[in-house]
Amino acid sequence: MASLIDNLIEILDKEDQEYRQLLELSTSKTQIIVTGDLDALNSLTDKEQGHVDRISALESRRESAMAEIAKILNTDVAALKLSELISLLKKTPREQKQLAEIHDRLHNTLTEMKIVNERNEELLNTAIEMVEFNMNLIQSMRTAPETANYNKGAYSTGSVLGAATGSFDAKQ
Repeated sequence: MASLIDNLIEILDKEDQEYRQLLELSTSKTQIIVTGDLDALNSLTDKEQGHVDRISALESRRESAMAEIAKILNTDVAALKLSELISLLKKTPREQKQLAEIHDRLHNTLTEMKIVNERNEELLNTAIEMVEFNMNLIQSMRTAPETANYNKGAYSTGSVLGAATGSFDAKQ
């Protein structure tokens, strides 16, 4: 059982390292979003994907380790949480302390990650709203009100101001 716990601690430690690197990338993404550098954002997203792939592999290994531990403890793997496992390790204080420390570190890292991602999401939503506003402004500038021109039969001729001009004013 001790080797399974050590394996779980090692996996969680690697996961925490990957999440910390992902957190650094997400923090630098904030500035990139503010500046609007799409090439840098694309490059950063590719780097993030590599970390996410490694985290997914580590998560699979963690689930397997937890399943083996649950089998030994004769409990349901879905019901076995890391906090419960820590409390079950009272007889082995070294493993209990290590597991508690990595649990706290991982929890703190993920909390920071959530805050940074929420901030980035808000910035992206604001940028999208600005783009939509600009698009609506450009479209509304192209449409002009109809004139009040009537023909002999008192029907509107439907003339639109600025309709004869194109979308762009190209001076040569």
